[in-house]
Amino acid sequence: MKIKHSKYKNTGLIFELLVKQIAADTLNKEESPAVGILKEYYASKSSLAKEYKLYDLVVKSRGVSQKRGEAIVSTITEVSRKLNQQSLKKQKYHLISEIKKHYDLDEFFSIQVRDYKALAAMYCLLEAQNNSDIVDPQYLVDNKVTILEHLTASTQNEDSVKDTLIEEYSKYDKDLRMLTFKILLEKFNDSYKDLLPAQKNILKEFITSVNSKTRLRNVVNEELSKITIEVKELSKKVKDEVVKIKLDEVAKAIVPLKKTETITDAHLVNLMQYYDLVNELKSL
Repeated sequence: MKIKHSKYKNTGLIFELLVKQIAADTLNKEESPAVGILKEYYASKSSLAKEYKLYDLVVKSRGVSQKRGEAIVSTITEVSRKLNQQSLKKQKYHLISEIKKHYDLDEFFSIQVRDYKALAAMYCLLEAQNNSDIVDPQYLVDNKVTILEHLTASTQNEDSVKDTLIEEYSKYDKDLRMLTFKILLEKFNDSYKDLLPAQKNILKEFITSVNSKTRLRNVVNEELSKITIEVKELSKKVKDEVVKIKLDEVAKAIVPLKKTETITDAHLVNLMQYYDLVNELKSL
């Protein structure tokens, strides 16, 4: 599923348009209804005003470091999830109704805004993470890339953005955590064209055990134990002494996860690589 950008619901874009409308009305020596609309909807403690501040932070934060940019996006998504979405929806409806009383909406929304691309990406990212349906992971990545490029003024590495999304969304509820594993699946589908049965099984466990960290940790430890045994057994059959020594070192390096250890996609990567190693050794 993809979220379609709506100009009528983008509080950041509407604010910029109202400011431009005030300037246009002033130049035409007309009283500007946009002034009263701004004061009523944006100069308050309402959910709409709070959401606007998130857009404003992005618009005003230019040329920041990568770390700062990531922190801004993370903060924005976290704060957005705490807003009353039902109240926000009603306020946006009333805001558009008020604008419609004084301006032609087609003309109002035809005004050009400099940061339109970043504002649109912001809207889509916030809507996606507040939506009850699972959104296309690539769509989330694309929007976050757009926002980070606006903030940092530099080209973003898509894989790095995926990694930060996985880390960030894994902190949230079931639906968002399921999304992190959809992103993981896409990553591994790119890296592993033909998955081994064991690799498919562990991917399935990472998805189905999303709500049980204990179960997932136990499954991972069981697999690590099996791989250790297989590597040791296969090492005995290898004639090359150098290879044998390396395999013994690999077996020693495979250690079970501690109860306090958080399972990340790095553990999944390691398992995938161990499975490939065992498969290669069996084919020798």
